[in-house]
Amino acid sequence: MTASNAQTDERLTQLEIKISYTEDLLDTLNALVAQQQDQIDMLLREVGRLRQQDQTQGAGGQHLPGDELPPHY
Repeated sequence: MTASNAQTDERLTQLEIKISYTEDLLDTLNALVAQQQDQIDMLLREVGRLRQQDQTQGAGGQHLPGDELPPHY
């Protein structure tokens, strides 16, 4: 093998290694994004539930003691 072929083989090997690491990183990031999307979906459902609960309590005239202002206001 000539020096040029050896250099080309070495560069090709290094590129294959980088591609392998990049693919692994991409898979890891993809899993993380999917997990975060699941958390976002859960939080959106919770916010919707809390809004509905707040509207229901507001319509019924129910007030929690912590919602009332102190007398000096």
